[in-house]
Amino acid sequence: MTFDIDKSIEILERTPLVLEMLLDGLSDEWTKNNEGPKSWSPYEIVGHLIHGEKTDWVTRAKVILSESENKTFIPFDRFAQLQTNQQTPLKDLLKAFKELRDKNLEELKAMQIDAAKLRMKGVHPELGEANLKELLSTWVVHDLGHISQITRVMAKQYKSEVGPWEAYLGILKK
Repeated sequence: MTFDIDKSIEILERTPLVLEMLLDGLSDEWTKNNEGPKSWSPYEIVGHLIHGEKTDWVTRAKVILSESENKTFIPFDRFAQLQTNQQTPLKDLLKAFKELRDKNLEELKAMQIDAAKLRMKGVHPELGEANLKELLSTWVVHDLGHISQITRVMAKQYKSEVGPWEAYLGILKK
């Protein structure tokens, strides 16, 4: 499948709804547990997605599309959510994520992205040059990756409970 802005927006606008349907109203055992040391809980993943909405995707798209000679992105703190208040109810985080995403998608649509804009480049502080198409494609894959991560973390909460069926449950082996 090749990049298409409208098809990308199809995924990006659904992510908040998917997360709300999956996580809202669940007990802390489902949302605050992780896979072990140096792994994130669904709660922390939602915090990470919020931080990205505030500082990453649209911010970097604006850098790429700007007339500035300096196209270097500000480094993204992938662990910022771990430094924030972990007492905010998940329902509030999900609402905040949806509001931020809706705002960002409106900004994205207002950019009137065409083929020429998709080829414009910025500079990632670690990875080097990247064009707008690559940034927007990454945003979509990032969402899908974290949805997958959330479901994997949740599935692993029952790893010791499934008995012999573990042999058939590939999600528990990742």
